[in-house]
Amino acid sequence: MDVTHLLNRTLEVWRVVATDDGAGGQDTGLVRQADVAAKVDQPSASERMLAAQAGSEHTHSVYLLPTADVLRGDELRGGGQTFQVLSVVQPSSPIYSKAECQLIQKEGA
Repeated sequence: MDVTHLLNRTLEVWRVVATDDGAGGQDTGLVRQADVAAKVDQPSASERMLAAQAGSEHTHSVYLLPTADVLRGDELRGGGQTFQVLSVVQPSSPIYSKAECQLIQKEGA
């Protein structure tokens, strides 16, 4: 089963990368890794409850191709929204990957 036709958005993948600072330490910063095709949905009530029990806030489910290089801790950005990836899972038949995410809202403006 191909899910490509359901992925209706393009999101940028941003990942924390450490680089040597030349003085024996490291600098860290977000670096854009790639663009991925995605579908963004709101999670079911039971998914939100499970996340709350685990101490996190699962506000959105992002569906991706199973080959998408998206990891826990990455940021997905697009359409004026930024999502923090809480976890990435695949079903037993790897037709897609599902990133459980938290929407990061900007303060004031």
